[in-house]
Amino acid sequence: MSQSALFDDRDFYPVLLQLVVPIALQQLAMSALNATDVLIVGQLGTTAVAAVGLANQILFLLHLFFFGVGSGAAIFSAQFWGRGDVKNVRSILGLALLLAVGGSVVFTLAAQLAPTFLLRLYSNDPAVIALGSGYLRLAALSYIPTGISAMFGIILRSTGHVRTPMAVSIGALGFKTALSYVLIFGLSALALGVKGAAYALTVARILECVVLLFLTYQHDLPAAARLRELVSIKRPLLTQFMRTSMPVIIGEIIWSLGITVYAGIYARISTESIAAYNIASTIEGVAFVPFIGLGNAAAILIGQRIGAGDLDARRFAGRFVRLSVGGALLTGLLMALVARPVLGWYRISPQAQADALGILFVMSVVLAVKAGNMMMVVGVLRSGGDTRFALLADTGPMWTIGVPLALLGSFVLHLPIYWVVLMVMSEEVVKFAISLWRVLSGRWVNEVVKAL
Repeated sequence: MSQSALFDDRDFYPVLLQLVVPIALQQLAMSALNATDVLIVGQLGTTAVAAVGLANQILFLLHLFFFGVGSGAAIFSAQFWGRGDVKNVRSILGLALLLAVGGSVVFTLAAQLAPTFLLRLYSNDPAVIALGSGYLRLAALSYIPTGISAMFGIILRSTGHVRTPMAVSIGALGFKTALSYVLIFGLSALALGVKGAAYALTVARILECVVLLFLTYQHDLPAAARLRELVSIKRPLLTQFMRTSMPVIIGEIIWSLGITVYAGIYARISTESIAAYNIASTIEGVAFVPFIGLGNAAAILIGQRIGAGDLDARRFAGRFVRLSVGGALLTGLLMALVARPVLGWYRISPQAQADALGILFVMSVVLAVKAGNMMMVVGVLRSGGDTRFALLADTGPMWTIGVPLALLGSFVLHLPIYWVVLMVMSEEVVKFAISLWRVLSGRWVNEVVKAL
């Protein structure tokens, strides 16, 4: 695609902005308020940051499972919506809810019955494990309502109704942040410490679920399915959904296990290292917001066009990749410039401060590559139904390059954590090359709902 092709379509950018802005605002609220939560917990010290960060790794794994299920659902719902098939959109919602709630139940039981065992997978610090276990048991009560909200939100976004989940999510997360401050430090009541953050998370997620369902059904949005519509799933749809979605779900599980291994390795370097990584990755999450929004918008637009029979949707792929990489180059530079003053807000040890600064510099350099990978894997390959190749591209480099290098850097070379993170990021470069080759080939376009 030529450079001028980025700007010669007057209809493209208004439609893109209508999708990107609400999704990005929702993600920005999530990332900014998550960063605020880490900042609030950070006032309790390095151990508290490490404990909450590791306990939230369990929720992170569950979120990735939701993302896998939701990505599969988004492929079908966007293509069904592109051809005006509301009935099958609601059938897909039923399938997504079944998987999401089932996964939530499993994670909830694990967190309730064996929190200490789970945290020992990440850390051998007794203080971190003791503090994190109490947080994890309480936070696990939020898993089921979070899963329900996530599936309704994904279906609404796939059908072009992006503002409702955005508004509800921002409101709930803002409430959570305010409640966290009150419960952690206490105003007139006894301060609850990190348990206060867990109570705030659970209350906010339940509230978010209730309000989102109320608005969806009150306004009769495409996701307002009756029970019989949710369970009315024909065998050909189930078969095609599982065939297309299982690589996405499996990919997210394998990828999340890799992230878990990384967290465990960083935690075993030192408590300061995992605290530093938690803080740096939270700040990076804020910087990554526009590219998550852009990737989700690409998936919706490309999926809808394929569903409508426009198999030349590949012409948008190059445009989206260029936008992601170019924007992330500028964002990475800005992130490097503000890293030092932002880290000054956290009351952590000097060693954790130095480690976090080094990690942020590494993340700022690699941000453009990560944004390109997000766009190509999630926005292009998956939306085109090329989920098997996306699985290989997303997880292969992690397990053959990233994890071995993390082990080498940490336990053999005994490098500081920021050098280990730099070694790990080499997997992103390999992933970028593999994904770009596939996108340019055009072999990723598949009309998965054609025969349904």
